[in-house]
Amino acid sequence: MSKRPAKDRLIETWMSPRLYRFLMTRGGRFQLIVLAALAVAAVAIISHIYGRYLASGEIMERDQTIQLMQSEGQKLATEVNERDARIAILEGQIKKLQDALAAIVPAKDTYDVKPNQSIVVADGRLTIGLIGPPTNEAVVVNINGKQQAAAAGDILHSTLDASTTCQVTVQSFDMFKAVLAASCAAAKAQ
Repeated sequence: MSKRPAKDRLIETWMSPRLYRFLMTRGGRFQLIVLAALAVAAVAIISHIYGRYLASGEIMERDQTIQLMQSEGQKLATEVNERDARIAILEGQIKKLQDALAAIVPAKDTYDVKPNQSIVVADGRLTIGLIGPPTNEAVVVNINGKQQAAAAGDILHSTLDASTTCQVTVQSFDMFKAVLAASCAAAKAQ
């Protein structure tokens, strides 16, 4: 009797001799490989099915979240459109108010002068007045005591001193008023 290696003895202790003989044959090994492949395939199929089952809950939750976000996005878009419409209306109202204010308060250095009225302008350096009502062709303007006739668009010059010159422009006039623009500046050195 020959001694068997220690490796073989371990197999014998947990495996029956009949099973050992079966596995050592060509058919037995083939069946073992097929059985192992089937077991791996079964585990893979079961894992796949279970994974899809777990993922289906997450997919449904994701779809619900997407629908919720889309409805909120549509709601916000509607709110933005309503606000844009309100802003456009308010901008139109502001424009009307600015136009009305501009009609009441003329531009800087522009004055409405009524017949026989005098006003002090240019930081108190210039007194301008309208003498009598305007005629169809001209107005008579008094600038610091000097009377001058002018038509619409005419520029009247007045020298206060050697360093300051002023000009009064007749922008327009009608029976009830004349619109005059007045400004003073330092004289240009020559």
